Amino acid sequence: MHYLFTSESVSEGHPDKVADQISDAILDNMLAQDPHAHVACETMCTTGQVVIAGEVSCKGWVDLLKIARKTIAEIGYTKSEYKFEAESCGILTALHAQSADINMGVSRGAEEEQGAGDQGMMFGYATDETDNYMPLTLDLAHTLVFTLARIRKEGQQMTYLRPDSKSQVTIEYDAVSDRDGKPCGQRPVRIDTIVLSTQHDEKIHIGDKYLLVTPEMIKHDIIEILLPRVATRDSRYGHLLEQFLEDPKAKLLVNPTGNFVIGGPHGDTGLTGRKIIVDTYGGRGAHGGGAFSGKDPSKVDRSAAYAARWIAKHLVAAGVAHEALVQVSYAIGVAEPVSLYVNTFGTAQVAMSDAEIANTVRLLFDLRPASITRDLKLTQPMYEETARYGHMGRKNEIVTKTFLDADDHEYTREVELFTWEKLDRIEAVKTAFGVNG
Repeated sequence: MHYLFTSESVSEGHPDKVADQISDAILDNMLAQDPHAHVACETMCTTGQVVIAGEVSCKGWVDLLKIARKTIAEIGYTKSEYKFEAESCGILTALHAQSADINMGVSRGAEEEQGAGDQGMMFGYATDETDNYMPLTLDLAHTLVFTLARIRKEGQQMTYLRPDSKSQVTIEYDAVSDRDGKPCGQRPVRIDTIVLSTQHDEKIHIGDKYLLVTPEMIKHDIIEILLPRVATRDSRYGHLLEQFLEDPKAKLLVNPTGNFVIGGPHGDTGLTGRKIIVDTYGGRGAHGGGAFSGKDPSKVDRSAAYAARWIAKHLVAAGVAHEALVQVSYAIGVAEPVSLYVNTFGTAQVAMSDAEIANTVRLLFDLRPASITRDLKLTQPMYEETARYGHMGRKNEIVTKTFLDADDHEYTREVELFTWEKLDRIEAVKTAFGVNG
């Protein structure tokens, strides 16, 4: 049975992502000084203006204005013609102390009994259709805008590019069954549609002439520069992109409205937490509704969503199922989860029901907030990188990051990123489920 599925992504210059990155940069600088800081930082960006608000409890002090301006500059908003520029935009700050009522439920004498920072349900998802256990539609959508941003920052090709861009990928799938007729996932057959919208300069200087930048010019460069680079970067996309360019039924839509000169926070107001589907699974699986950026790990909206992805990825990577959705839910101030749910969509490869799989998962993974924070090392200042190109499916690596201390001096720290992408319990999961190999 063939069907179409679509996911979208946005670049780091998208106004909502600008807000996410500012919020997470502030969070990182607070955690670098105080690993036990409680932070809920919201950002709004609009024409020439940034507003930072929220609740914090932190023993350190950070220069909010300097962090915001540094983040905006690194994204690429460095020209006054953008109407939103790192050095000249106004910044209003309105952070205040965390609610004592919330803190009473979260902070406990015994660390392992730390209560959840809020109620809610969080989801994790994994599929074996890609090497990083992410939906191909979203993975390709992320790669397109990430590569476009890299081309822009290199400054050698497509020199008319501005920071704001979006992608959307529609793939035709075929539902797959095993030899016994049992569902075992879906197989990408072809790329049906790619939509790319990128902010651009109105004119480009070539020789002694200025030429208007048109959708046709951008489309030519996407075909000749961007898509071959994406295909070369990742073999998972190569053959599909080659087929896409030769497929008469395939559609490549570039800046469908025509001009995209006005963009970024000048074109649309950006707010923290408005791209939660881009941040997670592109519409596959499910989402509990809670945003991530600007929140420390005591907020289970963030930490439990990472833990659920960690579990789902282990289930698929271990061969327990071809596809897995994990839901975990909490009550505010209570450490133990209210519920844990697993759905393998009929693709389980073990002789267990989904409920039995969930019961085994409970024995393997401690989902109390303090345990999640410990196991995934979530008190590190590791979050700004998550605020662009997705929180899931990313590379687990150790990097050196630079922060500002209370005296406004720079210092560096080694930080391990995307710890929830590690398969550090794969052998224990295989043993528990009786999976060989």
